[in-house]
Amino acid sequence: MPAVPKHRITSRRRRNRRAQTFAAPSLPHLEPCAECGEMVRPYHVCRNCGTYRRVKVLDVEKA
Repeated sequence: MPAVPKHRITSRRRRNRRAQTFAAPSLPHLEPCAECGEMVRPYHVCRNCGTYRRVKVLDVEKA
């Protein structure tokens, strides 16, 4: 015979437990670029000015 639970699991407790599994992905943390002030993901090249850790690594064309 299968195991039988001793107490009923309330719908609230069941939903709280399942909410952890299917949690919405959080937004990436952004920080301002040291050169231009544009919001950039940490440890990524700034798409606005092309710098990484205050060093110019990309040539960005201004439109």
